[in-house]
Amino acid sequence: MLHYLEQALTAPAPSRRTFLKLSAGTIGGLLIGASLPRGAQAMGEGGFTQPFVHITPDGTVTVLIKHLDKGQGAATGLATLVAEELDADPGQVAVEFAPSNPQVYVNTAFGVQGTGGSTAMANSFMQYREAGAAARAMLVAAAAEAWGVAPETISVAKGQVTSGDDSASFGDLAEAAGRQAVPESVSLKSAADWTLIGKDMARVELPLKTQGSVGMFGMDAKPEGILIAVTARPPKFGATVASVNADAAKAMPGVSAVLTIPQGVVVVADNTWRAIMARDALDIEWDMSTAETRSTDTLTEEFSALLDTQGNTAVARGDAAGKLAGAAQVVEASYHFPYLAHAPMEPLNMTVLFDGETATFWGGSQIQTIDHNVAAAVLGIPFENVAINTMWGGGSFGRRATADGHLVAETASIGAAWLAETGSAAPIKLVYSREDDIKGGYYRPLTLHKVRAGVDAEGKISGWEHRIVGQGIMIGTPFESFLVKDGVDHSSTEGAADSTYSLPDMAMDVHHPSVGIPVLWWRSVGHTHSAYVMETMMDQLAEAAGQDPVAFRLAHLGDDPRLAGVLRLAAEKAGWDSPAPEGLHRGVAVHKSFNSYVAEIAEVRMREDGTVKVEKVTCAVDCGIAVNPDNIRAQIEGGLAYGLSGILREEVTLTDGEVDQFNYPDYMPLRITDMPVVDVHIVASSEAPTGVGEPGTPPIGPAVANAVARATGQRITELPFSKHGLA
Repeated sequence: MLHYLEQALTAPAPSRRTFLKLSAGTIGGLLIGASLPRGAQAMGEGGFTQPFVHITPDGTVTVLIKHLDKGQGAATGLATLVAEELDADPGQVAVEFAPSNPQVYVNTAFGVQGTGGSTAMANSFMQYREAGAAARAMLVAAAAEAWGVAPETISVAKGQVTSGDDSASFGDLAEAAGRQAVPESVSLKSAADWTLIGKDMARVELPLKTQGSVGMFGMDAKPEGILIAVTARPPKFGATVASVNADAAKAMPGVSAVLTIPQGVVVVADNTWRAIMARDALDIEWDMSTAETRSTDTLTEEFSALLDTQGNTAVARGDAAGKLAGAAQVVEASYHFPYLAHAPMEPLNMTVLFDGETATFWGGSQIQTIDHNVAAAVLGIPFENVAINTMWGGGSFGRRATADGHLVAETASIGAAWLAETGSAAPIKLVYSREDDIKGGYYRPLTLHKVRAGVDAEGKISGWEHRIVGQGIMIGTPFESFLVKDGVDHSSTEGAADSTYSLPDMAMDVHHPSVGIPVLWWRSVGHTHSAYVMETMMDQLAEAAGQDPVAFRLAHLGDDPRLAGVLRLAAEKAGWDSPAPEGLHRGVAVHKSFNSYVAEIAEVRMREDGTVKVEKVTCAVDCGIAVNPDNIRAQIEGGLAYGLSGILREEVTLTDGEVDQFNYPDYMPLRITDMPVVDVHIVASSEAPTGVGEPGTPPIGPAVANAVARATGQRITELPFSKHGLA
């Protein structure tokens, strides 16, 4: 484990004085937050104030967003909650990313400030509503005091506060409201009174994106005097610099410095192109003595051998072996899932300005607490001397949220090396090219599964044995202590070990081989492969039992009415009980992930060349209260597209430890011609909202695979589909 990880989750937060300086600046008005109980894990007891709303004299309501928005719509969702309880006009609402402060902006799902696991709305639903309600109460109190009327006579609507003939805007009352006492408790609207929650509120960032606003994304950061850095990293993971001849690079136009840091050799220049050209001119000898040199073919052979040996126990329920011995029919299958890159449209980048005592960072920070603490540790300065300016992220899918904070660590190392080399401070932006990004590691792990499951004479599942082999994402990270138990990394088994199907006799064990290839969560994490295994096995078991795939699933979902509900809804909307249109074949999958329930029915057509075209996908989703239905539909569509992209052609392979793929031509994401028509149906619910950013991804792979099996009789157990001539 890298030394700076030791304090990644434990460094102190900035003082309240520092926080207020970062939050409010010198702008007058009302800065308000909600007083809420802390989560039980890592937060202690009692209450605290979390400032989320800033109303300025010009009437702007700025909602401070504690989660990174990388396209998933968190900013709009959280702004909707505040605007609803505040009775603001959506047109006066703006958003700003909150400063890094893990005590104030903690994500109670993790115990740190950060975004992931589809937790933004689930974690913040009550917090942001209470913040809006508190701000409203203070505006009303200010108006009552100014007009000499009882608060009960005052109404608030669309940013105006009114009582009889008296009326004032939020801006008019902002200063006076800021002097009011923060209410100890607030009343929230009932669902019947909502005017924004449950409606399609326009995305708050759309004007910025459509107008090409400068300074929106991390790649746009341009502090005065900015320089660009690119790093020559080892061609094999784990290798180090033995020697470097930088004479040719230093002689090239625009090059300011060549620096050696723990991560490699860095060229600093006045623009990106010059930096890349100079990097190509470096003559580096690498020390490969500690490098990972195995190819993916070798790793697959080693992993496959482990499929025949007992691993660490993840599930031991009932008598799986005994039930399988007496089963009427037994289905066996082995599965292979490749390494996958995240490949977001905006490659990784981070900007730093370090003067020896303080450091400021700009970028799409997804786990601010880790980035903040790692930066302080690498630079050797106090936590409060570091500022993280979170900017919009141009996609992530997990890539901007690393447990080791490697991006900020590399950026901090560059800032420190530059200061040591030149004796002066300058803002430096570390830029990854697309090739750097795809070859740079942190992939979804190569994972193998082996399953034996049976059905009895009545057509019920009788015994389930399951073995998984793959690197543990959480092993060796600050999250290991509470996400790895008895040698089992939960992120490898989720979606299978905790399946809500009725499986009274189940045995599951896991191997986590040690491999020097950096791995990371990928959109929907373990569910990306566990759902594929579970749902294609359910189809095969239904076939063995002579039952309809939907009916077979429903028969095993008696204890999960919400999962059964989305399955019934999707089947109804897709016309499952009617013949498919001419030339189309249907496949179904249903899966619970991140406390949300999604069913998808894919309709596929087999082209004359033998490849598959997914024509339509009918989806049903139950994610609790639908804060913004349009955004939910968009996230289900996007998650589905991302999952489809992952199964058709994408894979990362290595030859003698070096990554073979380099860019989109040979790591080909979904093309517009691959995209199906998507029909999303949202279940009306009064349950607390849950995640939508990831749950659309897991079911699409098995739904398409099951449709292909219906069309061709071929069961795809090794991904991607292109290996079988299907894509």
